[in-house]
Formats: sequence, C-alpha cells, structure tokens
Amino acid sequence: MKLRIIKFSSAAIILIAAGILYFFIGNYIKFYIPCIFRLITGFYCPGCGVTGMCIALLNLDIKGAFTQNPAIIIALPFLLYLFSVLIYNYIKFGKNNLKKFQNIIAYVLIAYFVLFGILRNIPYFNFLTPH
Repeated sequence: MKLRIIKFSSAAIILIAAGILYFFIGNYIKFYIPCIFRLITGFYCPGCGVTGMCIALLNLDIKGAFTQNPAIIIALPFLLYLFSVLIYNYIKFGKNNLKKFQNIIAYVLIAYFVLFGILRNIPYFNFLTPH
C-alpha cells in the first residue's frame, strides 16, 4: 500500500507541476496546445475549451469557465466522485474496480459527452461552442 501511495503521489505531483507550467507558459507566452480534432475536422470535440475553462477556474471565474465548456462544469461533481473512487480503490486494494452503479454513472457520462460533442457542432446550438 505504501508503494501505491508513493506512485500516486509522484504522478499527482508531476501532473500538477505540468499544469502549473502550462498555465504560466499560456499566460505569459500566449501559447496553448490546439485541439488536434478541431484542426483535422473543423468540428469542436467534447473537450474543446478545457484549457480556457481551467484558466477561468484558476481565476475563480465560474461564468467564464461555463462559457468555455459547460458540459464538463456540469459533470464535474460526477467526474470528481468517480476519480476519487478509482484513486481510493487503487491505493487501498491495488485495483481500479467500480461498482455497478458507478459503472452506470461512467456510461451515462460517456453518452452525455458524445451527445454534447454532436450538439455543439449543430448551428442551432452554437451557444455550446467555446467563447
């Protein structure tokens, strides 16, 4: 269990450091990684706007974050719950098993993001595109 805590802590520290570095590079150099899906297809993916959403959240701008990617803001409590369960199960048991209702939540979220990705590319739903 100690080894899993060390592995998880190391990975978390590296991810947080990378996120902070990306934040400062983006703010001061104005360079952000573009969405490859959007570059290739011209369509918005369900994740388009996540960088802007994260920057808005770091600045405590909830409304700005919502305009960047409303789907993730709405799903955030469910995503945090599922990730915390996965982290707990990994640290405690060394497995990433979810219970039946947790799997249902995961499948509903997948369907939700696929539907969001389709809707945000229909002209009538242009309010779902990142601003």
